[in-house]
Amino acid sequence: MGFGSATKALATTPLLLNRSISVSRAFDVLGRILIAALFVNALPGKMTNFSGTASFIASKGIPVPLSSALLVCAIVVLIFGSVLLVFGSNTILGASLLLIFLVPTTLIFHTNPLDLPHLFTNLAVIGALILAITRSTGGSVPSFRSLRARRR
Repeated sequence: MGFGSATKALATTPLLLNRSISVSRAFDVLGRILIAALFVNALPGKMTNFSGTASFIASKGIPVPLSSALLVCAIVVLIFGSVLLVFGSNTILGASLLLIFLVPTTLIFHTNPLDLPHLFTNLAVIGALILAITRSTGGSVPSFRSLRARRR
């Protein structure tokens, strides 16, 4: 009986491993959605108050025509970076695009000693994006094609 029960325990181990992998993937997707939500939340204000945001960028010493161009680039990077982070087959590009936006933004707008809460928030998000890059796997997002193929 001891031998049979050990065999039975070994037979169920792969099922447990598969279950933990799917839970891990679910938390991975949830984490990427929550990180992207921070950036998506910033988009409406930048788009609806474009001139005010461009003026704020210009107030930091960046020339007016360049501030508008940088804002357009920021909006595009935020959109594509967020979409790729959540839905891309490889999260590295999405997280990298968001880092390209967040690092200079943090250095330009949040290094004032009176703005320490925003600085530390941005540093935490930078850390999360670095983790997304270093822990990323090519197949971290479920493929809907593979799910449809399984149903057939």
